Amino acid sequence: MSALVRSAAWQALAAHQKKNSATTIADLFAADPARAGRFSLEAGGLFLDYSKHRVDAETMRLLVGLAAQAQVAKWIERMFAGDPLNNTEGRAALHVALRAREAPAEVQQARERMRRFVGEVHADARISDVVSIGIGGSDLGPRMLTRALRKLHKPRPRLHFVANIDPSDLDAALAGLAPQTTLFVIASKTFTTAETLANASRARAWLESGLGASADCSRHLAAATANVAGAAALGVPPERVFPMWDWVGGRYSVWSAVGVPLALAIGMDAFEELLAGAAALDAHFRSQPLERNLPVVLALLEIWCVNFLGAQTRAVIPYSEDLRELPAYLQQLEMESNGKRVDRDGNEVDYATAPIVWGASGTPSQHSFHQLLHQGTRVVPVDFVLAREPQPSPGQTTLAANALSQAAALAFGHATPGAPHKALPGNRPSSVLLLERLGPRALGELIAAHEHKVFVEGIVWNLNSFDQWGVEHGKVLARRLADGGDAADLDASTQALLARLRGRD
Repeated sequence: MSALVRSAAWQALAAHQKKNSATTIADLFAADPARAGRFSLEAGGLFLDYSKHRVDAETMRLLVGLAAQAQVAKWIERMFAGDPLNNTEGRAALHVALRAREAPAEVQQARERMRRFVGEVHADARISDVVSIGIGGSDLGPRMLTRALRKLHKPRPRLHFVANIDPSDLDAALAGLAPQTTLFVIASKTFTTAETLANASRARAWLESGLGASADCSRHLAAATANVAGAAALGVPPERVFPMWDWVGGRYSVWSAVGVPLALAIGMDAFEELLAGAAALDAHFRSQPLERNLPVVLALLEIWCVNFLGAQTRAVIPYSEDLRELPAYLQQLEMESNGKRVDRDGNEVDYATAPIVWGASGTPSQHSFHQLLHQGTRVVPVDFVLAREPQPSPGQTTLAANALSQAAALAFGHATPGAPHKALPGNRPSSVLLLERLGPRALGELIAAHEHKVFVEGIVWNLNSFDQWGVEHGKVLARRLADGGDAADLDASTQALLARLRGRD
């Protein structure tokens, strides 16, 4: 048995869950009519209502004790101080420096270079379209935020995103575009990522085909990378290579030059408002006590659901079409960070870690998978994400009504005497996370809150949340097979499938 499971805080929570296992969410509301006010938190432009979770004051006290036992407050300060928390790679996890009010000089310089570049592109009437080429964290963050903030888009340029090595992804993005008016922004920290390099090479060939092999393509290329030489080999001029640092992981990099496509879409002022929102949430995370700390509470609720209630997945359902890419973004952030079975000391864990994160936008999801949420055999905690509108239209009012009614039905269920097929059991936990408005500042707060949530979970579970060796091994195998390498030492199934795909069956 691991030290965590043997610990006093963990054992107290297990005993508490067993003692109160029959208590329902309806019971908790009946016992405390003011429950909604007691089980809610506010941080800047974010409001969290977690009253529909199966927790009471004692549950939260014991969960905070678990965080204190893990010395979460100490680890928070270690992260902000730049300690090498990524112990398997000997690196800091200092993404918070990218949005700090007093950022390091190198970050400020990079931000000023971004501002000049964005201004130049906006002033260049010859550029009508920007194609962002990346994958993983170099794609999901800019893609999600560009969609979420589409109401702020400048008239020009239009943004297109390409991530898949499947040639049809780039082909679809380039359909209708002209080489003379297209700019490619390539994001890859190492400039060795196979998918990104393949798409970048094809983009370069497309430019040369349209402009002529002898034409200067440099005006049509920019990059965010730590590998300046790699970018230069593709033809990206040095003044258009923006820095990335080894103390920023890909899934935490949207605050850096990886966000250039987003800044081109919404303007640098709005991009810096996004940074300011994240910085404000960072200040909240560092200063608030654990029990009133929004990212900490989000993390503790998930730990309670996963480790003590047995939840294996969590659904993220934004009731906003503009936020439809949020579930995929959080999926990578959480599952790549904490999808680990070995702790930071190298020991195999005997407790569940990151749940499967999935979801889609509401209300379409109501006609897709909500049936399982309400009446299925699995209990799936849900995060409902909503944004307030200053003057909501009738459609937006209906949207909010749908979200709140789903949360209420999950919590309290519905009984129909004589018709068991219509009965909803209820007692299914959910949170409502409300954004003051769907703007850059609130979105900065939202993303930073989830980054810190993942960090706290990793500390409690004793994980390194900043490496991804499972991903790296897959890349090595794929590169070897894609290059025509020998598969003789691999399993018979892989060998046979590879031979069939190579036309040797």
